[in-house]
Amino acid sequence: MAAASTSTSESRFRDELIATAQAIAAPGKGILAADESTGTIGKRFESIAVENNEENRRKYRELLMTTAGLEEHISGVILFDETARQRVADGRTMIECLTSRGIVAGIKVDAGVKDLFSGIPGETTTQGIDDLDKRCAAYYAMGCRFAKWRAVLMINEALGAPSELAIHENAYGLARYAKICQMNGLVPIVEPEILMDGTHDLAHAVKVNLKVLGAVFKALSDHNVLLEGALLKPNMVTSGEACPTKAGAVQVAHATITVLRRCVPPALPSINFLSGGLSEEQASVYLNEMNKLPGRPWSVSFSYGRALQKSVLKIWAGKDENVAAAQEMLRVRARANGLANLGQYNVDPSTIGESGSLFEKAYVY
Repeated sequence: MAAASTSTSESRFRDELIATAQAIAAPGKGILAADESTGTIGKRFESIAVENNEENRRKYRELLMTTAGLEEHISGVILFDETARQRVADGRTMIECLTSRGIVAGIKVDAGVKDLFSGIPGETTTQGIDDLDKRCAAYYAMGCRFAKWRAVLMINEALGAPSELAIHENAYGLARYAKICQMNGLVPIVEPEILMDGTHDLAHAVKVNLKVLGAVFKALSDHNVLLEGALLKPNMVTSGEACPTKAGAVQVAHATITVLRRCVPPALPSINFLSGGLSEEQASVYLNEMNKLPGRPWSVSFSYGRALQKSVLKIWAGKDENVAAAQEMLRVRARANGLANLGQYNVDPSTIGESGSLFEKAYVY
């Protein structure tokens, strides 16, 4: 059998890609997703009555990036383009704030979703491939070492979603993005998010997740993506948000790990879950339950946005005098999920995260 072809660029970055992925997969650590678009962070600020302007966004991101001890449980932070170009009060870039403490800086590189025109309302494809190679090279020069691209699929049994077209288009879009990233020195986070929206039960969710992840890894193979230098950011396998009989943490853990065992090669170093609208506490508990199960050849960790920041935002409320307390809450939530990665999280009533659902219908990032 002929060996798979390897580009000169990939050969140049191969060892670095593997080392970066392994660093992010460090035990007891995970990823802080702080890459909300300007519109999305505006919604977060609206909930705490803070104006959505560049300075407030900078101050909030500075709060996150300068949190003392963040590196104890956070191995990587995903940034939005604006944030990657901003500086903190002492003149350092946000990226320098992270890398100086051994935290890997990442960057959101997709340009959002557009209608797929599959015949099923709501199905989408992700934009941003056209100039991706140039942007990846520029982000690498700025100090970023990994990237994120979000593909979005939905479950609707009545309409037949996800359609074959949606699965194929999003799988191959993710694979093309992943290969371009690796050729420019960035570890790709492959994120095929299946939304929680719907009335489907856990069994149907398992069926759809198997089909989607199977297609994604077929596409990654077809594009000769180096799995040892890549990461997966999937949703947990749950029943639909509107399902009358919701699956609990133990059921979700078993269903999710079963799907991953059947689809994800052990060459991949880490699976970093999105929280997908779970509450802060659910996100920690579900992750912890998964890490109690045998048969996990990859790190099973987190890449949380809302589930790490909800309480932080609420405490901060846009006030400088609240920064220290907000940073303490970030440390608390990071530690909870770091312990969950080790299967050692025990609920502490004094530090428990918010239990309210963070679900948003047809969530746009």
